[in-house]
Amino acid sequence: MSKPATFDFSPAYDEFLQAFPQYVETAAIDKLRAEEYQRLDEQQHVYLDYTGGGLYPANLVRWHAELLQDLLLGNPHSQNPTSLASTRLVAQARADVLDYFNADPEEYLVIFTQNASGALKLLGESYPFNDNAQFLLVADNHNSVHGIREFARSRGAEITYIPLDPVSLRAPDPLQYFEQGRQASPRLFAFPAQSNYSGVQHPLEWVEQAQAHGYHVLLDAAAFVPTNRLDLRAIHPDFVPISFYKIFGYPTGIGALLARRQALQQLQRPWFAGGTVQLVSTKADLHILARDHEAFEEGTVNYLGLPALSYGFQFIRRVGIETVHQRVVILLEYLLSKMQALRHSNGAPLLQIYGPTDIVKRGGSIACNVLDPDGVLVPYQQVEDEANAANISIRSGCFCNPGAGEYSLTHTGEEISRCVELATSYEFDVDAFRRCLGDKATGAVRVSLGLVSNFEDVTRFLGFLAQFADRPAASYTGARGCS
Repeated sequence: MSKPATFDFSPAYDEFLQAFPQYVETAAIDKLRAEEYQRLDEQQHVYLDYTGGGLYPANLVRWHAELLQDLLLGNPHSQNPTSLASTRLVAQARADVLDYFNADPEEYLVIFTQNASGALKLLGESYPFNDNAQFLLVADNHNSVHGIREFARSRGAEITYIPLDPVSLRAPDPLQYFEQGRQASPRLFAFPAQSNYSGVQHPLEWVEQAQAHGYHVLLDAAAFVPTNRLDLRAIHPDFVPISFYKIFGYPTGIGALLARRQALQQLQRPWFAGGTVQLVSTKADLHILARDHEAFEEGTVNYLGLPALSYGFQFIRRVGIETVHQRVVILLEYLLSKMQALRHSNGAPLLQIYGPTDIVKRGGSIACNVLDPDGVLVPYQQVEDEANAANISIRSGCFCNPGAGEYSLTHTGEEISRCVELATSYEFDVDAFRRCLGDKATGAVRVSLGLVSNFEDVTRFLGFLAQFADRPAASYTGARGCS
């Protein structure tokens, strides 16, 4: 791949510092980038997909490789020396997770899973839904949260969606949706601390409000914790799914469900597996589940990967999550203002931004579409293709968040149902579905800031967007679809 041209950032940077002098307070991130992420600048790559996945620091991988080379580690489900060595490292990783999120070990347990989606599936299949239960959720949720509704539906529970404002993509106060009766019935309320689509940060005060009305609260923190502090002594959600690679990039394939002990006792495992039981009998046809997290960690945990979490948290503490948050907010404010100022020569806006256009209660993800001078949508696949050619990593589609996508792109339930019916014969035809929606976009472009984002990343991306000015949509090729 040919490398992009080098840009002179000096004049714009001086102007930027005058507007945001506090940016210099985050200089530790530049030092970190130079030491741990040299490959970004050596390859002249702009990475703007932090909500999709964090980038790993070089020394985290080296440290982990050295640990594996130096130690003898066996399956922790035993009492031999190699097994006990693994057990100690797994226990340390579990303690480090609780410590990082300031969770009281007397209140919370850590259940290691494959990822946040695995944690959500574990919760959905075990939650005691019945025909007197309710699953209440904000429309702005990840697909893996929406998937829990299938467990709820199969057991006759009521499913209630809280809608979004189509412009701000914020949800109303959920108080009006909390049911006053059925106090003894199982009720689960789910919302994301931060939208993985729009960056909207929903009020964490909802946790206590919902619990006061008899709800267990599922707080999806996967998109929130990479750039924000989550203090589980300040708020007390019942269930918190997390993927660690979103925070420090490595290792992939490890997530967790942080669960309050009293809420965990209400769950009902639909099956048992290796490691989840104290006793299984084939002749007596019975089983006795293990206690606490062991009842939920099926099979053997990733005992070779888990020690990397301990170093990952040390790494984040080295720079400080508050410093990361400060830098992301500064760059976000600058980027949003410049994106809104981009215009075609006829004065028409270059971009349609979905969700908040200021930094109030929002994180570092921005969803948008490029418009031509007549306001016609440029296919988002075309935008991503050209970003790829410019060595810029962004994301396009609906980002596994159908609710925020439908509200921002003005899709109605009736319209979607009609197009699905038209596009389905023996199997679903994605292209036919897209054609049915006509000129409506079925996806967007998302840029997301993160751990080592800097001013040059933002400026390069703005320069890339400016290249679309005055180009008619008819000159582009590519279907409008969602993924």
